[in-house]
Amino acid sequence: MRRFRPALYRLLAERARYGRLALACGAREPAQLLFRRELERWRREPGLQVRVTVDAAGPDWTGEVGVVTKLLPKLRFDPSECVAMMCGPELMMRLAARTLADLGVPASRMWVSLERSMKCAVGTCGHCQFGPHFVCRDGPVFRLDAVERLLAGREI
Repeated sequence: MRRFRPALYRLLAERARYGRLALACGAREPAQLLFRRELERWRREPGLQVRVTVDAAGPDWTGEVGVVTKLLPKLRFDPSECVAMMCGPELMMRLAARTLADLGVPASRMWVSLERSMKCAVGTCGHCQFGPHFVCRDGPVFRLDAVERLLAGREI
C-alpha cells in the first residue's frame, strides 16, 4: 500500500476527474496494517470505498478476516471503466489479477508494482531482472498485460 498511497492522494485531490474509488487492503494481522489513522479518515471520504481485511486476528478485531482477494467481489465498480493498481506479494497480485479478470477487468487496465532486489538502480547489474525488464529501470510499476506471462512463472 505504501507504493500507491501517493496515487490515492492524487485521485482524491482530483475527484472531479474520476468516478468512484475503491481501496481493498490487507495484512497478515491487525498490527501489520499500514496507515491505520488514514484508513479511518479515508472511510469517511465520499465516493471512496475502503475495505480492510487481515489473514488472522484475535477476538478484539472487528473487521473482516481472510485474504484480500475475497474483498474484490464486494466492491462496486464497472469493469470496463475500472483501473486496478496492486502492490504486495507477487502471489497475492497474481490471485488478485485473476479475480479481477474473472470480474471482467482486462489486463490492460491493471497495474502491478514489482519490488525486486535492486543494487545498481540503472539496469546493469541484473539483480532486478524480470524477464526482459529491469525493475529498477523499467518499473517498478508495470501494466499487467506487459508482465502477466512472467508473473505466472516461478523464480523469474
